[in-house]
Amino acid sequence: MAINIGDQPRDSQPLGNYVEPAVVGPSQEYHDIVRWGPIFAGLFTAIATQLVLGALGVAVGLTTIANSGAPRSNLGDVGSAVGIWSIISLLIALFIGGWVTARAAGPMNKSSALLNATILWATTLAISAWLLSAGVSGAFGIVASNAGDAIGQAQQGGLTLPDTAPNVTADQTRDTAGNAAKAGWSFFIGSLLALAAALFGASTGTRSVRTNSKYAPAKARV
Repeated sequence: MAINIGDQPRDSQPLGNYVEPAVVGPSQEYHDIVRWGPIFAGLFTAIATQLVLGALGVAVGLTTIANSGAPRSNLGDVGSAVGIWSIISLLIALFIGGWVTARAAGPMNKSSALLNATILWATTLAISAWLLSAGVSGAFGIVASNAGDAIGQAQQGGLTLPDTAPNVTADQTRDTAGNAAKAGWSFFIGSLLALAAALFGASTGTRSVRTNSKYAPAKARV
């Protein structure tokens, strides 16, 4: 039986100038979901930004009091304005910190960037609590300081041990509790707003993941 040499099985690679293209598969450019280097970069950026903006608010407030015709009358309004500016500066600082975290981490999907921004917010909160315990106004500024002062005043006023403070009147107790509650709610709401600002900054600064081919497709030879 004669065998035709030119016949080839259908599944074998054909002869000639045709080159079968290589299989192209996507490859990711990052490995770890949590990137501590970018998180620390965003943390330091957020703290530095908040300190600069906080110093600006205090400087404007003191200048207003110094140039005021009734400094004692305007002291309360200026203090309230500085407190509001402290919250605004915190939101700006966490937004910039979240943006820096996302940009420094390189290309990643948005869910991973939001996770890193959440860790940035939690790390900022932990460091701020440590700074406040050390007597330093940290990244949460006047809001956290007022919360700590109000709670301390409430404890000294006899809210925790009312039997040992018989000289405290009911009105004083209510006023102290109201101030502590107001500061606590301010800190709670400010913390949630700071988390939202960090997430929004990370969402803005996220770069999409690029897919690269592992092998360049072969071109047909002419």
